[in-house]
Amino acid sequence: MRGERERVKEREREREREREREREKEREREREREREREREREREKKKKKKKKKKKKKKKKKKKRERDNFE
Repeated sequence: MRGERERVKEREREREREREREREKEREREREREREREREREREKKKKKKKKKKKKKKKKKKKRERDNFE
């Protein structure tokens, strides 16, 4: 009987270790998702900054009135 209890406890410990590994994997996936969201926010900020830059307007040359010799 004693050996059976020890085996049951060992199986339970192994299950708990497996659950903990799964939780850790999920935490790591969540961290990676958060990093990706942050990268995306940074890309958006850069795009907005680029859009804010104004282009210089070209000055139009004034047409000179020519004297018409008729």
